Amino acid sequence: MLATAENTDQTPVVPGDNGWPTQGAWTYADYLCLPDDGNRYEIIEGVLYVANAPTPEHQYTVTKLIFYFMQYVNAQRVGIVFTAPIEVHLSETTKPVQPDLVFVTNDKQPKLGASYLDGPPALVVEVVSPTSIRRDRKTKFDAYEEAGVQEYWIVDPRTHSVEVYTWSNGEYALFGQFIGEEMVVSKLLEGLSIQTNLLFYLG
Repeated sequence: MLATAENTDQTPVVPGDNGWPTQGAWTYADYLCLPDDGNRYEIIEGVLYVANAPTPEHQYTVTKLIFYFMQYVNAQRVGIVFTAPIEVHLSETTKPVQPDLVFVTNDKQPKLGASYLDGPPALVVEVVSPTSIRRDRKTKFDAYEEAGVQEYWIVDPRTHSVEVYTWSNGEYALFGQFIGEEMVVSKLLEGLSIQTNLLFYLG
């Protein structure tokens, strides 16, 4: 069986998999050998992770985030927004990760034809799923912090909340936690303002 990580969302299985690395030893070259089976794979500090298919609530929130971020970047012309699935390479042992939403500044935009984003983006958003709580709040939090991602949003459809963390002197500090009709604001993207409850599917 293909090696799986503690706290992965599901166990990927591929035929003829006896030669797969042990957890902690995965490389990008190994990742490129994985089957094209529709799963979303990530490698963080040499550990392979795989995500379940997102829920409708998750995708609703991702869609709303894209809408508001695109409005902002199109008006301000400060960069570009990407959404998963997209590869982000943070380091030799942490690549790829596939955040739900990525913002890169104009000077970091990839060349046409590039297959991944190289280096830490300016801002990353993860929308929490029930099976990804530990990964988003601990594993990816630590990875983005170590890579120097300037701002990290954790968006939780269960609690209808948004947490914004900003990077300074090598670590994250909570910039703001937002719920209800409070306006989510960004330290990095001055002027971006989103009413929190508009990001969530309320039925």
